[in-house]
Amino acid sequence: MLVEQKDKVERKLKKVKIDLMRNPKFALWSGIMMVGKTELSDDIPTACTNGRDELYGREFVKGLTDKELAFVILHENMHKALRHLTIWRKLWDENKQLANMACDYVINLMIVESDPTEQHTAFPRDAEGNRIGCFDIRFKGMNAKQVFDILKQEQKEEYARGGFDEHDWEGAKGLGAGEKKELEREIDQAIRQGMMAQQKAIGNKSGNQFRELGDLLEPQIDWREVLREFVKAICNSKDTSSWRRVNRRFLGSDIYMPTMIGERVGALAIGVDTSGSISGAEITRFLSEVKSIAEDVNPEKIDLIYWDASVAAHEVYEEHDMANIVSSTKPKGGGGTDPRAMMTYLKDKKIEPECIIMLTDGEIYDWGSDWDAPIMWVVCNSYRGSTITAPVGKTVHIKDN
Repeated sequence: MLVEQKDKVERKLKKVKIDLMRNPKFALWSGIMMVGKTELSDDIPTACTNGRDELYGREFVKGLTDKELAFVILHENMHKALRHLTIWRKLWDENKQLANMACDYVINLMIVESDPTEQHTAFPRDAEGNRIGCFDIRFKGMNAKQVFDILKQEQKEEYARGGFDEHDWEGAKGLGAGEKKELEREIDQAIRQGMMAQQKAIGNKSGNQFRELGDLLEPQIDWREVLREFVKAICNSKDTSSWRRVNRRFLGSDIYMPTMIGERVGALAIGVDTSGSISGAEITRFLSEVKSIAEDVNPEKIDLIYWDASVAAHEVYEEHDMANIVSSTKPKGGGGTDPRAMMTYLKDKKIEPECIIMLTDGEIYDWGSDWDAPIMWVVCNSYRGSTITAPVGKTVHIKDN
């Protein structure tokens, strides 16, 4: 009979976790749920993670409803996804209780925000209906360090309470250097897979994206430099000789000749997203950078195209008037968002640029797949921008101040 009860609890845990992974609403976390081991234990009073593996107390799981268990499973996996037990180790060293609480406040708010009506998950509650765990709406949008600093400053008695789970900081510390590096790679890959699954599941609808998660995936690079290097790498014109690199074609004949290097490109096509979610300030910011890029790489021509759900305007700038792009351009648009309109427009008008630069906030359902030139997407960091990577071409992100 005891074995049968244990099997029943194991089946319950497995079923709820699989249901979460299959639920389009939580597709973002589907990849991370496959990272590490998931086990039941008679020695754990609630649940915990070491940042890789999940451990659930058998009696704890038994006493939860399916929705409450779904909440707990998401909670543990978000600790893993946000790498709380490695990134915020110094907070734990300073104050173990506040560090645990800060991480829990962040995660619980994220789950409630994802499912506010508790259609699929439910915050665990005691017999009186009170939430078991940390929850305070004023911490919305903060990371664990920001919450920790507030709790540390206040140190009120009302905050001296724990959550419904434990955090295996020592277990996380015990992972070897190689294990930590592999775990970081695995988590990063799992989250990106989850984002792709979410985008496929929700289509052009808005999904939940979270700042702390986006910050983890956002490479800390100068997007302007990446963009300039992308354009320069496309150079076809070889109009300047350089002795910095000897031309290997003539070495066999003992003749030393300079290598020809490109100092300019031909035509650039620059598409500016002017859909309803793009502000005038963002367009000005885009164009300011376009102007500096044009000055750096000296293109022969720029086809500046404004697009939303269709092409709203097309302006051509020759070499002599590129300096006036910002002052003379007249942006148009304000509708939906479909970059394929520009893809089709370039084909119909027989415009053949050496490369294409697309400036957008990333609120895109279909990015197009039949682009006829190398393409780079410059994604403005709106509430989702920093976590979106285009499935075609290269993506670089603008990080808002």
